[in-house]
Amino acid sequence: MAELDTSGKGGGHKGGKVRSKKASTRVDLTAMVDLAFLLITFFMLTTTLNKPKAMDLAMPDKSVQKIQLPVAATRSMTILLGSHNKLEWYMGEAGKTAPTVDNFGKDGIRKALIENGKNVAATHAAPDNFMIVLIKPSEHSTYENLVAALDEMSITGVKSYAIVDITPLEIGDLKKNNIY
Repeated sequence: MAELDTSGKGGGHKGGKVRSKKASTRVDLTAMVDLAFLLITFFMLTTTLNKPKAMDLAMPDKSVQKIQLPVAATRSMTILLGSHNKLEWYMGEAGKTAPTVDNFGKDGIRKALIENGKNVAATHAAPDNFMIVLIKPSEHSTYENLVAALDEMSITGVKSYAIVDITPLEIGDLKKNNIY
């Protein structure tokens, strides 16, 4: 609280002049400091901290060998992640169709995923009318590129996709196009 100290020692009776008393002021800041700490504590306890952003990813156990089901090559799309934020994709089997060099974003892989998904849905009967995407990161691709590819799967609504090891034939395709 603010206090006013009026016990000033000036203004004696010398010379007959009357002088007014000088009041010295002293402000007690204890209450203001208490209020500041209460406000800091309140805001620290009531604010929510940034929640970590994580993506659920289930990877199979490599030690257990399981039987793989055959998938029609016309339903599968393979995405090869290269260096310099570039990728290649192709439909079907490796080596039988020429890969297309593309980039990330709405005019790149997203457009290819949407168009190929529509083609697969139009040419196959239900329940096999959805596309299966295989994502194959290379040694020179970044983790950011893998996350971007997984984001594209979510954005385009691809039902079935997997992260698979890249083959030497596919590495050769990446080297041909200078994105390995």
